[in-house]
Amino acid sequence: LSFDKRMYDQDLRGSMAYAKALVQSKILTLEEGELMAAGLFQVRDEWNSDRFVEKPGDEDIHTANERRLTEIIGSVGGKLHTGRSRNDQVAMDTRLWTVEHERLILSEMAALLQAGAEHAEKHVDILMAGYTHLQPAQPIRYSHWCMSHMAPLIRDAQRLMELIPRTNVCPLGSGALAGNAFGVDREFLAKELGFEGGVTSNSLDAVCDRDFIVEFLQWSTLMHTHMSQFAEDVIITNLLRGVVIDDAYATGSSLMPQKKNPDALELIRGKAGIALGRATGFTATLKGLPRAYNKDLQEDKQLLFSAVDTARDCIAIMTGVLATMMPQEANLKKALCPEMLATDLADYLVRKQGVPFRDTHHISGAAVRLAEEQNIPLDELTLEQLQSIDGRFQADVMEVWDYEMSVERKNVIGGTSRSSVTKQIQDCMAFASKLNVTYGSK
Repeated sequence: LSFDKRMYDQDLRGSMAYAKALVQSKILTLEEGELMAAGLFQVRDEWNSDRFVEKPGDEDIHTANERRLTEIIGSVGGKLHTGRSRNDQVAMDTRLWTVEHERLILSEMAALLQAGAEHAEKHVDILMAGYTHLQPAQPIRYSHWCMSHMAPLIRDAQRLMELIPRTNVCPLGSGALAGNAFGVDREFLAKELGFEGGVTSNSLDAVCDRDFIVEFLQWSTLMHTHMSQFAEDVIITNLLRGVVIDDAYATGSSLMPQKKNPDALELIRGKAGIALGRATGFTATLKGLPRAYNKDLQEDKQLLFSAVDTARDCIAIMTGVLATMMPQEANLKKALCPEMLATDLADYLVRKQGVPFRDTHHISGAAVRLAEEQNIPLDELTLEQLQSIDGRFQADVMEVWDYEMSVERKNVIGGTSRSSVTKQIQDCMAFASKLNVTYGSK
């Protein structure tokens, strides 16, 4: 009860629906059904107002609610469990709770994606160094870098949306394992409880199926992996003085007064490993279980609740980081170096002279070597020096040494030109808006 009482509302809603089904099956009279409904509403009101009194005999949320119902309405309360088992009851509670929180997470991811897109839009004109292998590679837009981290989060949201239909299926009416002996209308129960996917197809499977929890734990592992990558990128960029993290998401040192540690981002980075442990551990728990319900399955809820809480906390923190983080344009530009334009130098001969790129790659490499030998930046090579490497270089080759032009040439879908990044931002905002419309009020 200490942890599964979080599902009190789902449990009571299930009991209200089941009481109606028992009236339909003539197990309860109409008057008994109405009495039971009134009692269940009172129990819910006590939970909602923190007036529910837990007692030592309350093993879990199911027994606690039924015990209190019987105290309120008398022996009629004992009829509620007719044909129902805690096996199908807990499966129903957990599915309802999971769907509701998956929808809640999606609404919060909408806010995160919106914050990321707005941050990128606000700073769309800032250039920075792009890296591969943590080595300077090519110039990109700061906003392109931001959107590179929104792209996997969009995929995470899409994956979470795909989990809901498989979770949103009603197991109630499966009994302990063999089904319900009193002819309750399972399709009525599914409709009454909002299970849009209908009913489970096999009662043995229904009471022990925890695929939907494994899927959520695996989903959270990948989502936290993406958040961890984002956190690490921001930590590195902050180290290079390319961004300033707001004081709300950083702390000082107990010894060194000059320190400003990105603690919030470090904590987000650390959660990815914990998420993987939850998913791996629970999958290992399931692998040896026979049909149908076994007590091992009771381990699911603490892992599920923790995974949901952690996901929501990390999403909220990252949303705040994005909303308050400030890029340092001058410092980002300092990281740009002419050698990042070596590919542009190679591309010049492809465009102007139709030289195969494999050849121009070697030609540009020779220019890089010459600059290193002369101990000068690549863009300080003279036209004569470039022509000594390849006579097809013309005077306009000197226009290659322009970071803005380099970025703007990458104007394909997904590229780092201003128009390409603007399209990414618009698409992200549109997706966030769709998430908010679909899940924001739920």
